[in-house]
Amino acid sequence: MQAVVPAAGEGTRLRPLTADRPKGLVEVAGKPLLTHVFETLAALDVTDVVVVVGYRGDDICEFYGGSFEGTPLTYVRQDDRRGLGHAVLQAAPHVDGDFVVLNGDNVCRANVEEVIARHRGTDADATLLVEEVSRERAARGGVVDHEDGEVTGLVEKPADPPSTLVPRGFFAFSEAIFPVCRLVTPGHTGEIELTAAVDLLVSAGRRVETVDLSGWCVNVNTGADRERVADLLGR
Repeated sequence: MQAVVPAAGEGTRLRPLTADRPKGLVEVAGKPLLTHVFETLAALDVTDVVVVVGYRGDDICEFYGGSFEGTPLTYVRQDDRRGLGHAVLQAAPHVDGDFVVLNGDNVCRANVEEVIARHRGTDADATLLVEEVSRERAARGGVVDHEDGEVTGLVEKPADPPSTLVPRGFFAFSEAIFPVCRLVTPGHTGEIELTAAVDLLVSAGRRVETVDLSGWCVNVNTGADRERVADLLGR
């Protein structure tokens, strides 16, 4: 199975660390953020990784080169950064079959292999790693609406969250995600949200599965997030 890693953002909340380097090269617990991401994927035996770069993307290409610990890396650009769904679309020409997405700013020690197993075992078009959070946290990102264990929709940054179940940055997809990403109407920020694309899959009657998080995933956006990862890893 292939992997896609969106890593195009500027990391403005990590300034001044990102003033002279991309977010993916900021050190977290003694190694670059993207190294943590690639290590997680290497443990899953992915065949190759498509890395979506943007801000100071050449720095990432030069740092890692054509492979990571034997896993081939292909780079595509997202110079016009219009959301996670848009980032995934940039990888489409290089993807053949099912693939996983791990956000390039997520450090995970979690049951990600279970997401792949559920995806394959159910022949799903999308399988999401999810976690129950507070309502305040749910209102700040994507939220999974569900009933009797089945996904009934997804919504981004709702004022009144329909649930407190949120995606945790690791996904498995079939190639069906690409055409629905192209159908997404950009939000008020102009972004093509990946949650909106998955919601279209649900509306079309395609199979969408979830796996409850066991372990932890930290989306590294701030200095406090860096410290949290360091504490969790004991470094």
